[in-house]
Amino acid sequence: MEEKELKTSTGQRVAIAIIAFIMLGSIIASYAAIIVGNSSKSDSSEKKLSDERMAYYQDGYNKKLATFKEVTKNDYATFSPYISEVKAYNEKAANEGGVQTRDLKAGSGRVLEEKDGDYLAYYIGWCADETIFDSSLDDKTSPKAFSKALDVSVGMIEGWYQGVQGMKLGGIREITIPGELAYGDKSEICGGYNKPLRFLVMAVPAEDPLKTAAKELDTAYMALQYANYGMDYEKEVVSNS
Repeated sequence: MEEKELKTSTGQRVAIAIIAFIMLGSIIASYAAIIVGNSSKSDSSEKKLSDERMAYYQDGYNKKLATFKEVTKNDYATFSPYISEVKAYNEKAANEGGVQTRDLKAGSGRVLEEKDGDYLAYYIGWCADETIFDSSLDDKTSPKAFSKALDVSVGMIEGWYQGVQGMKLGGIREITIPGELAYGDKSEICGGYNKPLRFLVMAVPAEDPLKTAAKELDTAYMALQYANYGMDYEKEVVSNS
């Protein structure tokens, strides 16, 4: 697959982050608000953690990521053969066809119900021109593992809910979503508004050890982002909560 450049800004990417790890997107947005709110006390652009503390948070994230990759290696082995299904598609047909699904691998777990939020998902989301706008993969061009799992309990776009309904946990499904059931005219994605989206989705139970590994990775990522903004997560956030 050839990765193509998205024509979306950073802010717009954050706006679409319910597909690209919405929870982390909203957290990152809150970091900026916290820093701005404390601008009277210090210049946030100059605030910086010591090299020792930055290394501490980076090392913490790397360790949790390594654990997550180990926990999900079997799921990745199941998912990876279908990565080749990420291909260009007809934008007009996708917008006019409603939500379309294609089961690539049948699952053996429970059936997902309407607006079901009790599962985790590995995914790839791409545009009509084959551009991947977000995924669970550790690399878009040469993936070797998963680097995150999507917690769908935070809320998803309507087309996602319709697309996964009826699939069984453990299964892999391709879902095509017309623009009106994705982001419509509210957010720009794939170079414009009302753009259709296509996903490759593997839904899995929200159970340990995956559930804990994913949660701990989220926390480590959050702490690292605070550190990048010059804030010591453990000392300035956790201790004051």
